[in-house]
Amino acid sequence: MQTALLNARVLTDAGLESGLAVVIESGRIADVARANRLPDCECVDLEGGVLAPGFIDVQVNGGGGVLFNDAPSKETIAQIGAAHRRFGTTGFLPTLISDNLDVVAKAMTAVDAAIEAGVPGVLGVHIEGPFLNPERSGVHDAAKMRELDDAAFALLTSLKRGRTLVTLAPEMTTPEMISRLAAAGVIVSAGHTNATYEQTREAIAAGLTGFTHLFNAMSPLLARAPGVVGAALDDQDTWASVICDGVHIAPPALRIAFRAKRHERLMLVTDAMPSVGANEKIFKLQGKTIRVLNGVCIDESGTLAGADLDMASAVRTVVAETDVRPHEALRMAASTAADFLGLSNVTGRIAPGLRADLVHLDDELRVRRTWIGGAPSV
Repeated sequence: MQTALLNARVLTDAGLESGLAVVIESGRIADVARANRLPDCECVDLEGGVLAPGFIDVQVNGGGGVLFNDAPSKETIAQIGAAHRRFGTTGFLPTLISDNLDVVAKAMTAVDAAIEAGVPGVLGVHIEGPFLNPERSGVHDAAKMRELDDAAFALLTSLKRGRTLVTLAPEMTTPEMISRLAAAGVIVSAGHTNATYEQTREAIAAGLTGFTHLFNAMSPLLARAPGVVGAALDDQDTWASVICDGVHIAPPALRIAFRAKRHERLMLVTDAMPSVGANEKIFKLQGKTIRVLNGVCIDESGTLAGADLDMASAVRTVVAETDVRPHEALRMAASTAADFLGLSNVTGRIAPGLRADLVHLDDELRVRRTWIGGAPSV
């Protein structure tokens, strides 16, 4: 039996359209049809609002009171996914902050197990470090940073299921290593880096395709030293992620990034910590006490430590602080990440044949309900 979701504006490739119904069958989108021309099926009246592709978050450190680093397991991934699903995220990469290689190995094993077990939403893994520049460590433990050698390469290319995203500092490795990773199917992103513009361009030529939390923890754009930020804004083919919580990026910088990259190449991420979807707003990060004060995660020294941010809030912030229109912000939260991960033929859009990963929002862009593979949230 097919199920039709109707009576909401539907985000299609043409924009937000009224009068359409999204027909779901066997976990996939069977059709996007005029609501007055539906086949015999079960109809679900959404009673207004917006039906958009489910959000895809490629940087999720934690949620629901747990941190992936603390317990890299299938159960932790499930708990994080459940916490973020409440805020519209239907696809995500559990993200491991710089750690020892034995912890990286546990993370890879956990993600394989989670995907094999059918944990809703998990699309792969994001290994953010430890192949970073200590000069741009931020809240990462600089003592854990290390060379990207052959042993690390073997580990980073070991995932059997899903996508592997690696954030590294281009100047701390070689173009040859980046090329090897890309050839093995690893998605390479620059972050926590002090690379020059020229070094970054070499990395792009070698296969680097992304920039992790643009502007934060990277060499800035200066008049005679464009740095990583300059390379990211100058390049039209790479993707960049932004943490839109009203703190990590000032509105003018966000507007400049959008004008340079547009919604097709600028994606929203949360960099979420355990506090998202949890009542407790104090947690430990590799021995440091992190507190959420006025919605901001900071350590004892006042350094930003990830974010207390969900994707729906990020969407609302983009709309409020820039000239980005709601349908563009929703695409930045879904289809842009799907393109970046090479999953646009699977998810990230509302089109026949794709998986029925969907989010229903009210007119204020607050989440009402989600579907992952056609299965509705409770």
